[in-house]
Amino acid sequence: MLLILENVHCNNILSLALFASISTAASHQRQGASAKQQPNDGSCAQQPKPNAATPVALPTGENGTLSQGTVTKTGGAGSNSIDGSTGAKAVPDALVVQLTLSQHVFAVNAGSNILTMLSISHQDPTSLTPLGKPAAMPGEFPNTVSALAKNKLVCVDTTEALAGISCAPFSAQGLGQFDCLRAFDLKQTAPPVGPNNTVSQTLFCAQSNKSPSSLSAKETRSSPPEIAVLFGSFVMPNDPTSLFVTDASFGAAILSLDKSNAATVKQAQLLAGQEATCWAAISPLTYSAFVTNVAMNRVLKMSIDYASILGQLDLSANGNAGRIDLKAAGDFVYALSPGTGTGKAAVTLLDISEGKGTMKEVQHFGLGGVAGGNAQGMAVKL
Repeated sequence: MLLILENVHCNNILSLALFASISTAASHQRQGASAKQQPNDGSCAQQPKPNAATPVALPTGENGTLSQGTVTKTGGAGSNSIDGSTGAKAVPDALVVQLTLSQHVFAVNAGSNILTMLSISHQDPTSLTPLGKPAAMPGEFPNTVSALAKNKLVCVDTTEALAGISCAPFSAQGLGQFDCLRAFDLKQTAPPVGPNNTVSQTLFCAQSNKSPSSLSAKETRSSPPEIAVLFGSFVMPNDPTSLFVTDASFGAAILSLDKSNAATVKQAQLLAGQEATCWAAISPLTYSAFVTNVAMNRVLKMSIDYASILGQLDLSANGNAGRIDLKAAGDFVYALSPGTGTGKAAVTLLDISEGKGTMKEVQHFGLGGVAGGNAQGMAVKL
């Protein structure tokens, strides 16, 4: 299941979108890919139905709180990766991915190897409409997508036996044809077994001045010795040569890229007691990062200058098992608990407006009516 948060200024509301499917799953990125976007106005989510991928748009009030919304079919199917530790379908991290929806509302359909593009109504941001026809992917098990609006380019990673990244142009009418797959030799199976040795995120490090744009067939791979299992990555505000990253083996770090795109570790932070630290979001308001993990129901606030811990909030009282995707939007952070396959998914709204290390739980919104127990993905449109 996916979640997108979007804020439509003309209506003074924030919408939240989720994507779910009975078998929606993807794997964590250990090496690979390349393209990420900023969040949009409104929010979307995918809800679990047998083999169906369905975005769910949830409106929010001016105080950030969520309410019931709408469900839209993508025309594609969801799928689940395989948990390498159990051999069973992966829950709660079905897609093993940091970001599945981009700011332009592109939805991956892991079970049918297609990408769907949807538009958001200006009058009603919970109204999502598919544009054109879904586009077929040259790879298998698409699980993370990013779009570059200025260049009208969208890129998608796949992480199954045919793993890699491919890109397509897009317009107001919908998606164009995807180009050839730039393969990653992951030696994966169908479905993929993860979370290790899978792709988890694609992001654009900087806006390109060229138009039209395409992705190079040449690649640069870099893995500093201090890093073991990269998952989420964010370009630092005002510094495209630095990345805030999460590493499931120890916590979080700040990486620096040289002119050849080789990475070195500037700062690293062990997050004691956490398991599989994978998800993060950066808030321009507080100039800090918020970090979660699926095995512990808490949120950490971290410095994006030193990777130090600024504060933490224990959310165990709301009964969720843990947190995955999260997004910062103005005074708020929305954190998704994906469900456990049987336990229902939920979104927790945090107020971060007081700055420093302060966080306060404002709302715990259950998604049982629209998302069930297998949710994945979150994005915000401001």
